[in-house]
This record gives sequence, C-alpha cells and structure tokens, in this order.
Amino acid sequence: MILDFKELSPNHVYHTLTQTVVPRPIAWVLSKTAKGTLNLAPFSYFTAISSDPAILMYAVGQKPTGEYKDSVVNVEVTQELVIHIADSTLAHEVTQSAASLPNDESELDLLDLAVCDFPGSTLPRIEKAKVAFACKLHKVVEMGELPMKLVFVEVTHAYIDDEIVQLDDKGRSKVDALKLDPLARLGGAEFASLGEVFKSARPK
Repeated sequence: MILDFKELSPNHVYHTLTQTVVPRPIAWVLSKTAKGTLNLAPFSYFTAISSDPAILMYAVGQKPTGEYKDSVVNVEVTQELVIHIADSTLAHEVTQSAASLPNDESELDLLDLAVCDFPGSTLPRIEKAKVAFACKLHKVVEMGELPMKLVFVEVTHAYIDDEIVQLDDKGRSKVDALKLDPLARLGGAEFASLGEVFKSARPK
C-alpha cells in the first residue's frame, strides 16, 4: 500500500500517523487558569527534544469551537505547567481527562485525583504519578492549516518515585522502566503498557 498524503484528508492523515508512529509517550499536562482552576489533559504528540537546556515539546489542537485547548491557553498566560508520565494503572484517568470541560471546571475534581506539593514548582503534582516535570514555557510555535500549537517547555525540576530509581555505577540515576510501566498511546482508542525490555548496544 502506498499512500499519497496530498490526496488524503487531514483526518485520514491523522489516523495513519497515529496508528504507525507507535508507541507514543503521553504528556499528562497540569496547568492553571488565570483564575486559579487546575486543568489536566493528555497529549501524545509529545517528546523530549533537548537536554541542555532540558526541553520537552507537546502539540495542542483546537476545541470543536475553534478555540485552542486550555493546556496551551493557560500556559501562555501563566508560563508554567507540570508534565506527568502516567503508568498503565492510570489509563482510565488519563483517557477521562481528555473530556472537554468548561474552563472553570477541573478534571481533577471529576476524577477525584489527589495532588501534592511539588518542591521547585508553584503548581502541585498528581500524587499517583511516578514521574513529574516542573516546567516553564520556552516558546510556542503555531503551524499547519488546522492549525496546531507546538508548545516547547523547559524542565526546571523533576520528581521521580524513589521505588523506581537507583544510582548506577557512574552515580547517575537509573530508572527501572518496568517499574515505571509508562502508558503508551497507539491508534484509535488503543493504548499499550511496557512489555519486554531488552538491550542492543550501540557500536563504538
């Protein structure tokens, strides 16, 4: 099968990409409105792009109304956010947090998710998430005809659950991927958990 993307609708392109660029990590983004309401939403167009500075990027689309989703609107105003890496046990909460709610309602209340203080951040983090990144806005780039906003953020602090991390023989943090068991996005309504982990050394 050969697909000519120029002949496909944007919806067809989206489904093709999301079913083949797999698995994708999920940025579970917590932000705050100008009035102080906490917002939580998942994004699977997400990746780390730089380590010095530590930059993450996630892409945000528009609501059916044509307005941009709260997870970029809030960040552009407050300049801060927390990105969580959810494990597979939180799959229900992650998917339900994608619901479209009024700006003054919080997904945290809907899902009864507890938050706790996050040293280094003025925002809290989700207590059940094993990894969280406190971030500040670096840059927003709008692109495409739909369009989308690419949100580049700089990580200032990271929380990692003590039970999934230890120091290696070089004194670096080594996260046990199986203990983290990150939730991954596939196509449609499909998700995946982490399966077998194996090593394949790079050539010297």
